[in-house]
Amino acid sequence: MSDGLHDRFAALIGKRVTIRLHEPEGGFRDIVGYLESPITLRNRHGKLIEFSHSEIALWKEVVEKK
Repeated sequence: MSDGLHDRFAALIGKRVTIRLHEPEGGFRDIVGYLESPITLRNRHGKLIEFSHSEIALWKEVVEKK
């Protein structure tokens, strides 16, 4: 695991993010929710999703509109 990415994700715990992951068969899938740890995210259905930093194609924090 990349220490830099781990630290950046650790700083975002509790924040809403979207992450695009590489699929092993090819293509991508997106996960959206609140980071619970540097490698887990809880989606809107309450499901805890684990991911590896090596799977990440791109990511960003979702900033709520006011």
